[in-house]
Amino acid sequence: MTEPAAADNPLKPYDGILLLSFGGPEKPEDVLPFLRTVTAGKGIPDERLEEVGEHYYRFGGKSPINDQNRALLAALRTELDRRGIDTPLIWGNRNFTPFTIEALREAHDKGLRRLVTIVTSAYSSYSSCRQYREDLAGAVTQAQEEGIEVEVEKIRPYYNHPGFSRVNARLVTEAVRELVRDGVAPADLRLLFVTHSIPTAMDETSGPGDSEGHLYSRQHVALGAAVTDEVNATLDLDLEGELVFCSRSGPPTQPWLEPDVNDRLAELAKEGVQAVVVAPIGFVSDHMEVIYDLDTEAAETAGELGLRMVRVPTVGTDPEFVSGLVDLLLERAGEARGEDPQRPAWPGSDVRPSVCRPGCCPNLRVAKPALCGMD
Repeated sequence: MTEPAAADNPLKPYDGILLLSFGGPEKPEDVLPFLRTVTAGKGIPDERLEEVGEHYYRFGGKSPINDQNRALLAALRTELDRRGIDTPLIWGNRNFTPFTIEALREAHDKGLRRLVTIVTSAYSSYSSCRQYREDLAGAVTQAQEEGIEVEVEKIRPYYNHPGFSRVNARLVTEAVRELVRDGVAPADLRLLFVTHSIPTAMDETSGPGDSEGHLYSRQHVALGAAVTDEVNATLDLDLEGELVFCSRSGPPTQPWLEPDVNDRLAELAKEGVQAVVVAPIGFVSDHMEVIYDLDTEAAETAGELGLRMVRVPTVGTDPEFVSGLVDLLLERAGEARGEDPQRPAWPGSDVRPSVCRPGCCPNLRVAKPALCGMD
């Protein structure tokens, strides 16, 4: 017999919500320590990190991601309150204060003992899912060493939850509609769906250990294709869309997912394309990979090529996205109570589990404990 949700806590058995994100520097002197944390164990010299840091120094040494997380927390609080859910919200980061362990300490001090986590990444791969699970495991272990007992679980990867995918479709459709209204011929227009590049080996092993792999790229391709079909059906067009990548790092000898957005822009210009709609479906908010890699570098490339480029907004704090996150929290709570809640999906019917299957998105460098999984 399943335990019904308490009338005063639809998220039962959870008594707290953890928003877990990547984190970023707040001021110039934070940049190098932040990058050292991000690249810990990879042996990257400070000279190289300083080069990467120029992306942040160009914007005053501050990443926009922390303010975006604060805005998302506020939007979640508003939506939870609207639904009469008073469950507290806690915020933690993998790579900058408030670190995850700080969030667990805060939760414990507030009397919270079982948290459900929202990760600000919608897709399945080591860097976009399991690494967060490793961070949770490390923080929980450290908390236990400090005498703090907090149980932590998470919602499922949500690339095809309608609260994320349908918002992306709407935003892309609006961008295309405006270009066509402005006189751009559909035959001269292309859709580029952008996400963070990862090493090809990481993509090959993304997904459960007994699956075909390439789950990270397959999820993006599926969403890009569905959004393209939605745009064409809504606006009676026949546009072509494709997946491209940004933010490549690592040694040149290591293969990463391609093509790079800038390279593809150059190829499209040679093909006679006049305008491109760049949709960052791989990202939840306008953080550094968006405002530097797309709004700065890709925009400069497009300008030099004579291409008109329109960058679609990320889902950010769009009310439909925020509502979808709360739906995912309620879905996860239902699972935790032993119920069988509805698990909406678009595109497709591949609903990723909240508890990852064995071997899912492995750490290819060193095996580490991870929470929220079967291994």
